[in-house]
This record gives sequence, C-alpha cells and structure tokens, in this order.
Amino acid sequence: MANIQQVAKQAGVSVATVSRVLNGKDKVSTKTKLKVEEAIQYLNYEPSMLGRNLRNSESRIVLILIPSISNPFYFEVIKGIENMALSQNYSILLCETDSKPEKEEIYFDLVRKKMADGIISMDPAVNVETLKELAENYAIIQCSEYGGGIGIPYVTIDSEEASYHAVKHLIQIGHRKIALMNSDEKFLYARERRMGYERALQEHGIPLDGEYIFYTQELGFEQGQQTMKKILQLQDRPTAVFAVSDLLAIGALKEINAAGLHVPEDVAVVGFDKIDFSNMTNPALTTVAQPMYKMGTVAARMLIEKIQGKTVDSIVLGHELVIRESTTG
Repeated sequence: MANIQQVAKQAGVSVATVSRVLNGKDKVSTKTKLKVEEAIQYLNYEPSMLGRNLRNSESRIVLILIPSISNPFYFEVIKGIENMALSQNYSILLCETDSKPEKEEIYFDLVRKKMADGIISMDPAVNVETLKELAENYAIIQCSEYGGGIGIPYVTIDSEEASYHAVKHLIQIGHRKIALMNSDEKFLYARERRMGYERALQEHGIPLDGEYIFYTQELGFEQGQQTMKKILQLQDRPTAVFAVSDLLAIGALKEINAAGLHVPEDVAVVGFDKIDFSNMTNPALTTVAQPMYKMGTVAARMLIEKIQGKTVDSIVLGHELVIRESTTG
C-alpha cells in the first residue's frame, strides 16, 4: 500500500504539499494540485482517516450507551441513529453497559481521550452525576430515558400521557380491576408510567388498589411470566393488565395461556413500545407505539449539532395506542 512519502516523490513535491492538498485547507496552485491528484490515482493511495481526524481533533465516532443488547426496543432506535450518523459521515460504536458503572467508565474514557466525539445515552441506570460532568465539556444527548433538570438535552415521549391513554382504553372497554406490571421506580419512565396509570383510574372514579401494582427488576419475558403468575394467584383477580414493556406483556400472555385462561375474554393485556414481536403473538398485542426509528434519527441529529457547538433543545415526540386482539378479541 502506498504512503504519503511515495505520493510526494511521484508528484515531485513535499509531503507537506500533499498534506495541504488532502486537507483542502491551505491554498495550493491548480497545477500542483493536479500533479498530486494524478500521483494519488496512479499509486492508488488511500489517506489515513484516523490520522486526518486526529489532526482535526475529531474521531467521527459517536457512542451509543445501552443497558442490554437483548431488548428489542433498542433495535429500531439504533437503526435510526446509525442511518443519520452515516449520512453525516459519522460511525457509531455500540456500548452495552449491563448498567455497571465500571463498564460505563470505560466508555466515558473514550470520549475524554478524544477517541469518540460524543455520547447518546439510552441506559436508564447511567450514572447521572458523571454524565452531567462530562456534558460540561463534551457532547451528550439522552434518548428515551432521561434525567430531567440536569441540563442535558433529551429526546423522548411523554410516558405519563402514553400510560394514561393505555389504561383509559382498558377502562373504556369495561375494565375496572386493572393490574400494573411496572419496572423499578428508580427509573424515571417507571415513575411516569405509574403516574399515568393512577391518573386514568382516578379520573374514572376507580379506587387505587396497591395489591394490583407489581414491580420487576428487569423488562424481560421471564419477568413477565413470573409476575403474571402472581397476579393470577390474587383472590380478587384483575380482569386486565397494563405492562410497561412489550416483553413483560408477552411473558404475561404466555402465562395466561399456560393457566388455561383466554385473552382478552378472561384477562386483557396492554404492552408498551410496539416492538416487532408484539404483532407476532397470539393474540396480537395491544401496545403503546413509540416512534423508535424517529427517536434515533432525532437523537443523532441533536448530537451532531451539539458536536458542532450549536444550541440544542430537548424534544418530546408523539406516541400512538395500537389496539389489537389482546384487548378487543
């Protein structure tokens, strides 16, 4: 593979002149530029992007922090981030944190050492204080999950309002005994979705029953099964369940079926996210659709603008309740 010294020798110019032609920043005569370009073509020379980026104090790489690659919710968001990043000549590096501070610190160091230009954080368990400190000197955007009031721009949906719509739908089709399958309330989205659930009940004069609220440590299929098993053991069994993620809801569907009951005749189920699998269940799952791909493109655009030194405002996107057979039969 040819190097810059060989290009300079072939063109009969200095290495510095070749560098000026490649960077396009300093003026070079048209004749000299043509000689260098002909030498590059003749030798099939490919300049080092890494070297060029280091000289310009940029890596053209952005980090995406996610807690787990196994959650399908992130797939479409990542696709949106990647497509927008690539269109602006940035590459992405996917960073699975497992919600562990020591792993987060490794990825934060990449930004500190200028091996990445910025971070899109989708990890609800991220160390907010460290993120806040980083954001004073580096480009950071929060996507989906966010910490309000910490001065870091975010793109998300209104989780409280979305949950309210989901539970209101169950009430409108006749349900009054509605269980909530929630995540750990150390996460903002879990608190907001519980608030939406409670508001819908209160507006319709339905007393809040603490026995109907369940918490899981993870948003997985198995946790949905296990929690649904507990719900079915209640003496005054709910007739409907609102789960704060589709994976929990799909696990609930599986457990209801295993118990010999029918959805929605015995128990109606609503999920949250509208992952691809939600349309493959039997019955198909009623769910709150998050604009995942758009969320990704918006987050990437916001980050690139932040890297460029522009002022970036937070954005709240819309949502949609997709009504399917798990509530309507």
